Amino acid sequence: MTTHLTHWGAFEAVSDGQRLTEVRAWRGDPEPTPLIGNIASAQHHPTRIAQPHVRAGWLDHGPGAPGRGEDPFVPVTWETALDLMAGELRRVYRTFGAESVYGGSYGWASAGRFHHALSQLHRFLNCLGGFVHSVNDYSMGTCKVLMPYVLGDMNWLYSHFTAKSVIAEHTELVVAFGGLSPKNQAVAPGGASRHHRREWIATAQARGCRFVSISPLRDDMPTEAQAEWLAARPGSDAALMLALAQVLDAEGLADNAFLDRYTVGFDRFAAYMRGASDGVVKDPAWAESITGVPAARIRGLARDMAGARTLVTVSWSLQRAEYGEQPVWLGVVLAAMLGQIGLPGGGFGHGYGCSATVGEPTRQLEVPRVAQGTNRVSTYIPVARIADMLLTPGAEYDYNGQRLTFPDIRLVYWCGGNPFHHHQDLARLRRAFDHPDTVVVHDPFWTATARYADIVLPATMSIERDDYGAGTNDRMFFAMPALTEPAGQARDDYTIFADLAERLGVAQAYTEGRTSGEWLRHLYEQWRAEHSTPGFVVPSYDEFWAGDGLELPVVEPAQVLFADFRADPDVHPLTTPTGRIEIYSDTIAAYGYPDCPGHPVWLPPREWPDDPAVQRFPLHLIANQPKTKLHSQLDIGAYSRAAKIAGREPVRLHPDDATARGLHEGQIVRIFNDRGSCLAGLVIDDAVCAGVAQLSTGAWYDPDPADPSFCRHGNPNVLTADRPSSSLSQGCTGHYALVQIEPYGANLPPLTVLDPPPTRP
Repeated sequence: MTTHLTHWGAFEAVSDGQRLTEVRAWRGDPEPTPLIGNIASAQHHPTRIAQPHVRAGWLDHGPGAPGRGEDPFVPVTWETALDLMAGELRRVYRTFGAESVYGGSYGWASAGRFHHALSQLHRFLNCLGGFVHSVNDYSMGTCKVLMPYVLGDMNWLYSHFTAKSVIAEHTELVVAFGGLSPKNQAVAPGGASRHHRREWIATAQARGCRFVSISPLRDDMPTEAQAEWLAARPGSDAALMLALAQVLDAEGLADNAFLDRYTVGFDRFAAYMRGASDGVVKDPAWAESITGVPAARIRGLARDMAGARTLVTVSWSLQRAEYGEQPVWLGVVLAAMLGQIGLPGGGFGHGYGCSATVGEPTRQLEVPRVAQGTNRVSTYIPVARIADMLLTPGAEYDYNGQRLTFPDIRLVYWCGGNPFHHHQDLARLRRAFDHPDTVVVHDPFWTATARYADIVLPATMSIERDDYGAGTNDRMFFAMPALTEPAGQARDDYTIFADLAERLGVAQAYTEGRTSGEWLRHLYEQWRAEHSTPGFVVPSYDEFWAGDGLELPVVEPAQVLFADFRADPDVHPLTTPTGRIEIYSDTIAAYGYPDCPGHPVWLPPREWPDDPAVQRFPLHLIANQPKTKLHSQLDIGAYSRAAKIAGREPVRLHPDDATARGLHEGQIVRIFNDRGSCLAGLVIDDAVCAGVAQLSTGAWYDPDPADPSFCRHGNPNVLTADRPSSSLSQGCTGHYALVQIEPYGANLPPLTVLDPPPTRP
């Protein structure tokens, strides 16, 4: 069997050259994920793009022709498609300049490091003069901006959080805001070789560690934790954290010596918490009315936290919301008040339960990858502001202390991602995609993004090309030999760009005279020469290619976040502006943003059930990550499809909420608010707290042709708001929305997303 790597794990497969005849988890994975079941069943699904296509209106009338998303497609040869592409790129760059081209490609795409769609697209566009790019991401778009002010660079923190083995050995109490979802621990950027999502929790619990999960979903914590479940009202975590802090402060339980030596600005925060600055004491009684958690339990939890080696961990999901900076910042404040940052098993964590490799020890070296080159265009956008950019070119907006201007984009080039999955308010995004002259997409499948393109080029799946890869902070580096021939006329992105580069006169700059196979060998041997040491012998390329993975060394197996900082904050300062933990940030305060002041606060979201303006939508929608796929990848795979109800994504509702609406198990329901509506199959489950509906993201967007705000398949992003978390981060707010649910009485509309779009000769 041959080993290959995905974002949800390594697997072994047998192939007949055209199809995978057997697929199983890599033998070294102690807790493999069933997501592997989507791979073989998806490869030859009818939605595979068989050959290049061009939108009929664009082909007949040229760039900017109306009808995107409505016209049929025209199948064309590769030569025709590449000639049209080269001509359009030449026109746009010459007429409007590089600042009119947006190189999108936000998405996970392949786990491979050479055939990495974003890297290959950016390298190609940089050869042409550059492009407008995006910064941050949808998963951590808020905390990536906030954390450098408060605790340090988020990319560094991701790989340096305290090792899960240390937590299992030392932690006495884990307080998990947003839980530690086992489904999210199945995946990681670039792949996860060995999953430990249940083992470390079971070990800690057996030793006597207690777990408290603060989430609207009971199953946001593995059963092995035997956790206490506090079902706080969604979006109220900041208020609960403030009340916990108030108890620590009022009862003399805070570690003032730690606060004095290792932090700045506690006094400014304390004035707010104590009510001196606004007249409102943020005590448990105040928080109970907001969160629904009894004041007595809040006091008890604060005392428990002060009396134990406590890890305060915050899920990424909490910052994917309006004012999402606040609960993350407050998690840091709570951990600082407990004084355990830098101690084994204590302190702060962000993302345990969100990715398989958070809490894995830092590896000593990165794996080889192709360079993207230099982008001569300095213009960029926060990634979640793509619809704003396309709809309002020339508009000004705030971001991270700057005043920026949206560029006028004429060509969008997208590879390896699906913005109609990640983005919010999809009807608005659909309107935004009408604005560019041309949209180009490389994709293996007819996703919604491909259906809203003008030129669609069929790309290979990772199992159809040679590559190698290792997940972010994962210690295993795998060769990824192609397992089958490409389906249809699919080509890898490198080959497509090499052919375009030849037509545009930049072939040498892009390819440097190498084939993709030659690049793989060249990058590996270069990496081998740089990293072979007496303590770590890197095998030859041929030995690596024939092996079953190379285990990379780690820096410190018993890794503890900020142990050096705790030992001596002057010798080992943080990378924050002051070198200390910033409970109050002078820099953020100076920006003057009312939606993100200089210290963490409670700000009620605009969509809040107590607001009379929104009481028509009494249910709090949780649009979390799915169990049966990664984001929207391979939604047409067998494992994903098996979870559907009448072909629709399942929505979970508490029994009391179902009874109040006259709904029954398995019924098709309509979920709606003022932005849009979608259909879903009802699952009644008391693991969802009352007043909450849980509909995972990932269903391929399948809008009614007459109403793009109505998704027939169950994509919750027709319901979520396309508004930023704050002026500081401009992060996405896709995790929460207010909705109502009712029976769907009409005949079920057909799904079109499972078939290719219409074509004409």
